Amino acid sequence: MWLLLWLALLCAGLPSQARAEPPQSPDAPVRFGILPLGGAFESRSDWDPLLAELSRAIARPVSVLSVHSYEALEKAIQSDQVDMAFLSGKMALDAVTQRRMKVVAQVVRHDGLPGYRALLLARRNPPFNSLKSLLAEPERWRLARGERQSVSGFIVPQLQFFQPNHIAMETRFLSEIVGTHQATALAVANNEADVATNNTADFERFKQRFPAEAKRLQVLWESDLIPHAQIVVRREYSPELRSRVQAFLVNYGRAKGPQGEAERAVLKSLHDLAGFVAADNSSLQPAAKLAYQLAKQNAMTAQWVNEAARQARLSRVESAYAEQAAVLRDISP
Repeated sequence: MWLLLWLALLCAGLPSQARAEPPQSPDAPVRFGILPLGGAFESRSDWDPLLAELSRAIARPVSVLSVHSYEALEKAIQSDQVDMAFLSGKMALDAVTQRRMKVVAQVVRHDGLPGYRALLLARRNPPFNSLKSLLAEPERWRLARGERQSVSGFIVPQLQFFQPNHIAMETRFLSEIVGTHQATALAVANNEADVATNNTADFERFKQRFPAEAKRLQVLWESDLIPHAQIVVRREYSPELRSRVQAFLVNYGRAKGPQGEAERAVLKSLHDLAGFVAADNSSLQPAAKLAYQLAKQNAMTAQWVNEAARQARLSRVESAYAEQAAVLRDISP
């Protein structure tokens, strides 16, 4: 009896991934995590047709994890509840460098550009409707922004606009709303906030879904080009299965005739995508550089007890960036 009790306690203490069904099992579903773009239900319904085809192509069931926030998806990845995912730069970077995942594809949009741009949105009507006013008195403005993991909703606006203008994004504003790009745009359109972070791809989608609200908004600022999102897969899957996933994604929407038309319609509903191109971990190098630049800038501008503490922090930033770069150069199967 005591032996059985001891074994039960031992098993209860094991990490969840140790007890999970191995991903190599053909009966285990491939769990696909979706980056929240609008609502969780909208994101799931948009992806369902493509994932049903993927399931048939790889001869395995595919289940969907659609969440309401970046944080929820990040926690699911950390607890090994996700085997494959659609992720933007920073989350894909963390998944590859910290959670043993591997990039297999990158999205392509109809505009043909290799990326998109972060935006700051405001209402068209005064008084909170000019970049000059925002820079002069940010403490009078209400901010709606993305989560800290969001490249266009937080990292790039912080790095390329707010910090260069000596504005502390998380403390300087009158109030703050944190949510998806759809939620931040709606907050400004409905006068619940005065300025929102967003991006060109999501704002195009917003204009289609909320035309009346979009007419109330204007773009105050846009960033440099940001690389598109990636599809990542767990390294524990065999190279053969990852190759089948990659081949399916690259060929999806390329066929002629009714099948190709149907697939292209699905892609259009997915953020107006044109398809996917084959990619590897090296496609995350721009995301790693952005994260490095932001961490370095934070270390330079933060208050420290002495210069030695600042230099120690900068040394850790450089070391972390070097480690990430080594992982991203790894092209082993």
